[in-house]
Amino acid sequence: MPVKLRLARHGRKKFAFYHIVAADGRAPRDGKFIEKLGVYNPNTNPATIELDFDKSLDWLLKGAQPTETVRAILSYRGVLMKRHLLEGVRKGAFSEEEADKRFAAWMKEKEGKIQAKVDGLTKAQEDDINKRLEAEAKVSEVRAAEILKKRSELAEEEEGETEEATEAAEAPAEAVEGQEAAEAPAEEAKEEAESKATAEEVKDEAKEEVKDEVKEEVKDEAKEEVKDEAKEEVKDEEKPKAEKAKADEEKKEEKSGKVKEEKKEEEKVEEKLAEAPAEEGEKPKAAEVEEPKDEGKKVAKSSKGKKVEEEKAEGKEADKQAEEKKD
Repeated sequence: MPVKLRLARHGRKKFAFYHIVAADGRAPRDGKFIEKLGVYNPNTNPATIELDFDKSLDWLLKGAQPTETVRAILSYRGVLMKRHLLEGVRKGAFSEEEADKRFAAWMKEKEGKIQAKVDGLTKAQEDDINKRLEAEAKVSEVRAAEILKKRSELAEEEEGETEEATEAAEAPAEAVEGQEAAEAPAEEAKEEAESKATAEEVKDEAKEEVKDEVKEEVKDEAKEEVKDEAKEEVKDEEKPKAEKAKADEEKKEEKSGKVKEEKKEEEKVEEKLAEAPAEEGEKPKAAEVEEPKDEGKKVAKSSKGKKVEEEKAEGKEADKQAEEKKD
């Protein structure tokens, strides 16, 4: 397979540039290559081409086959034109000096075309910028005209108002007095009607206020009566509870007093029994001393039983009275 002059892709996605290489036709596109001949970047306008003229011409003369894109690049840079002239010199159609002159004229013409294209692009950019500036200037002029129009209208309105005010001030005083005399009766009638209407309104308002006050007083009295009734009911409910509490306290006091009296009586009996043998000058025997104690205990027990029964009877009567009061 012959050597091919082709492009090897480089760069990122959607922004690719290419290397112009001489590679084996069986190698992959971005694989191994024999020699790098230049760089082609189509992202600029016009496209940037960096090419080694002599090496690319040498590969063409050796029989390397360029792809369509590389052929267009070589034609654009004059490599194909140079090969064509060298073939004419080899065949004897013209001399080498003539070939160089033709090639120089062709390159000058080509460079003129390239420069014209570059100038055209720059001029188009400048024209676009100038058009945008003109459009912005027109818009600003229109806005300025609208602002001036609005300001002039406002100034005219203010002048008209001032003129009307001066004319009204300079009007004859007689006309003003006549108008006032004609308007006086009408104004007096209006004032009288307004005063009557206000008097009626005041009366109505006073009546409504009196009614509202009476209603509020009736409501307050009803509220107070309800409160008094509720207080009386609460007192009636609390009375039996208080009476019960008093009865319980009295019972407790009576029980405590009775217990105290019993203790005092027992102490007196014991004192008497202890004093009796000492006065007679005899030693009391155990049996004699024990008998009075037993008798005192029996008396105390009998008296205690009677008191307990009396207390139970009194408690029952108090409970009956409390139940009758509740009913």
